[in-house]
This record gives sequence, structure tokens and C-alpha cells, in this order.
Amino acid sequence: MAIRWGSYRVKGFYDELIRVAGKPRPAAAALCQYLRNLSDRDIEEYKSAAEMAISVMGITFTVYTEEEGSIDRAWPFDIIPRIIPKSEWTQVELGLKQRVRALNLFIDDIYHDQNIVKDGVFPADLLKNSVNFRKQCIGINPPGGIWAHICGSDLVRDKDGVIYVLEDNLRVPSGVSYMMENRHVMKRVFPDLFEDQSILPVDDYPSQLYDMLASLSPRQTEQPEIVVLTPGIYNSAYFEHSYLAQQMGAELVEGRDLVVDDDDIVYMRTVDGLAQVDVIYRRIDDLFLDPEAFNPDSYLGVPGLMRAWKAGNVALANAPGAGVADDKVVYSYVPEIIRYYLDEDPLIGNVPTYKCISKEDRDYVLEHIAELVIKPANESGGYGMLIGPQATVKEREQFRKLIQKDPRNYIGQPMLTLSTAPTLIGNRVEPRHLDLRPFILSSPDNVYVTTGGLTRVALRKGSTVVNSSQGGGSKDTWIVDDEQGL
Repeated sequence: MAIRWGSYRVKGFYDELIRVAGKPRPAAAALCQYLRNLSDRDIEEYKSAAEMAISVMGITFTVYTEEEGSIDRAWPFDIIPRIIPKSEWTQVELGLKQRVRALNLFIDDIYHDQNIVKDGVFPADLLKNSVNFRKQCIGINPPGGIWAHICGSDLVRDKDGVIYVLEDNLRVPSGVSYMMENRHVMKRVFPDLFEDQSILPVDDYPSQLYDMLASLSPRQTEQPEIVVLTPGIYNSAYFEHSYLAQQMGAELVEGRDLVVDDDDIVYMRTVDGLAQVDVIYRRIDDLFLDPEAFNPDSYLGVPGLMRAWKAGNVALANAPGAGVADDKVVYSYVPEIIRYYLDEDPLIGNVPTYKCISKEDRDYVLEHIAELVIKPANESGGYGMLIGPQATVKEREQFRKLIQKDPRNYIGQPMLTLSTAPTLIGNRVEPRHLDLRPFILSSPDNVYVTTGGLTRVALRKGSTVVNSSQGGGSKDTWIVDDEQGL
């Protein structure tokens, strides 16, 4: 199993570590040399050490099956990191900041004057049929006009080496805890690789998150009461909810732990009585957040929470209604959104996208469905999509009917040749496709981007589906200062 880069074949893909004929990229040269010097026994010991660390640290994720219900499984992790040079990451960071600024301006406009619709840049029909537009949010003014305080934008690199934004997650984006835990595992397993400090840190995220949330507090106090609102232990992201609450020193609460009084103030039930809550980092979808305003049957939310938010007595992150921009059809308009609000060209491009709501695009998609990836507007986790080149004739025909029945709900994209990275598969190192989810925090005064993000890997050979619920895994992401090297 000793790693011999000369036998590692990229086969026409852009590989994150290896160029051609086993030659590493400059930022990865020292790492590749280090790995080359490891024996089979060393590699086995490092793999075992990583698995033990994951077990001891209790890093799990939840999957759901019809046969067994919800199951907690150990986090699937690969010990060979993904490396991005700092010089490249600096440009990506600028592009992500630009993107989230424009998206927040778009959301704020949509719930106020809708100038982008009036000016003919964004179709009114698209907004009318949006499942994430919340009429309950019209006219509300969150602090600084920020609606999406936490954004997770998925990035992919095509075979040409260019990075694209694949989608934006603006409702309740998850995965940042795994980004941090990946780093903790790597530091335990390979402490010597971090000694020269050329790998940029990620451990400031909890403090950045806390500062952003604290800046939203409606009360002027040195220590605002911040809580993380979770649906409970059966939610697939519960590990992350509890992790972030613990890291920030915030309370982890469920809906039943909060109450809104007649003055529209939110309180938390404690053993010492009621304590006023200033900021809620909510990990519950809009429709379950407040049974008074949304789904009356919800037991997960807090009755009266929207009243308290509208009155300005509590801050909510992300704000209800932010999901209006978390839509794959809206995604296709983001370049125009950036130009409209910022008068700038996008620094990071979109993947070319065909909007089935357009007859011309729809006709093209229906004709070329065998070559495209078809995605529903609001599904996540890789569910509900069709990978045309890998689908059966019957599956393609089913999707043709779905598109014709509800064209607003579908987009088509070319089948990207996603970049790869060396991954330990059994006793071999093989290329596997991957993506990257950085996290962007927005407050009225600052925009912060994580140093790298969560790299997700499709562990199945040839697969491009990276989600852990569908057989994906993860790697630590190293932003390496290329002026210093590794």
C-alpha cells in the first residue's frame, strides 16, 4: 500500500494534488514527498489512528433508511488532505464575499420594493411560484438588511481547472462542524505536518460565529443571550447543533424550551426561571419555526416567535425567508443579480444552467436529457436529481414527464468533469471526485469566509455524488501559504 505517485493516474481529470506522470502541484510537493516516505505499516497505523480519533471524539452523522429508521454512523474520513494554494484561495474568498453581498441585497429587495422585478432583471413569475418566498416576511427589516447570516456555497472545479459555484445554501447550511473536526483529527494523526504553521488555521470559526451572532443582538449588552435552536436529537445535523453550541458557550435549546410573552419578548426556561433571549441561531426550517405564522401542527418551533422578530425584540439567524434565494432556478440568475446590485462582473462563475421555465431551454433539456444533470429547484443532499449519462431510458422518460408537468421546478446542467484528489480506498490510492463547501458569515459590519471549507468526496469509483448520506466521505482542506510552502 506504500504510496507511489508514479503509478497514480489522473486520466484526464484535474487532480488537486497531482499534475501529470506523478508530479505533484507546487503547494502539495512537500506533502506528497512525506506520504511517499511512509511504509505500508505507517499508513495502516495512521488510518487506524484516524478511525480511533473519530470514535473517541464521537464524530457521527445520521442516515435514514426505510428498513432501520435513523442510524448514527461514524464520520467517513480520508487521511490524505486536499490542498489549495493561498494565492488561489484569496481570489475565491473575494468572489464568495461578492456573491453573498449581492444575495443579501436581493433578498432584502424581494421583501421590500422588488426593484429587480420592476426593472425586468428577475421574472415576476419565478418569484410568484417560489416555494421559499414567505409573505410573512414582507416589510421586515433585519439588522443591516442581512438575511442570510450563514451561507454555505458549494464549489466545484472542472477539468479545465476553473472553480465554479454549484449552488448556494442559505436556509440552514450544515457541515461546518465536520470541517473543524477534520482538522482536529489530522492534527492528532499528523502533528508534525502542522509544526511550521504554513497550513492556515480554521479553528477561529466558533468565535467568528459568536461575534457575528452577538452583533445582531437588539439589546446593548456585553454578553447577549445566544441560543442554538435545534429540532432535537433525531435530526441528521444534531451533532453539529450541539457542537457549535458547546464551542460558542451558547445554550442548545428545543422549541419547548422557549416561550414568547404578551410583550413579544422571547424567554428561555431555566432552573432559575425565565431568561430573556437576544439571538437565536435557528437550525429549523421556516415552516416549522412558528406554528402561529407557518405550519400550525409544528411542535418543533416557538409560538409567537415571528411576532417577537418583527417587533425587533429578538434576532434570528438565518432570517426566515432567506431561502427565497436558496433555489436552483434563482441560482441561475445570480450573475445578473451581482451585476444589478453591485455593478460588478462575478468573480466566480456559475455552472452553465438551462432553466426549464424557459421554452427554449426546456426544449434543449428534453432533447439532450441523456447528456445533462437534471436537478429539482429545492431538493438538497443529492436527492431527486437525474444524472443523464448514467440513467436508464426509463428514468430519463420519467424525468421528461416531470419537467413537462412542472418546468418551474427543474434546471439542466452539463455533466461536469469534477476534479479529483488521491484517496485511500482499501489498500490503494485512487482518484476520487470531490467538491468544497466554504462557509460565509455576514453581519452588518463584516463578511468572513472560512479558510477553506468542508471537502466532500465521492468514495464510490466514478461517482460524483459526494453527500455522506449517499456514500460520500470527507477530507481535511488545507489552504497552504505558497510563499512559505508546506
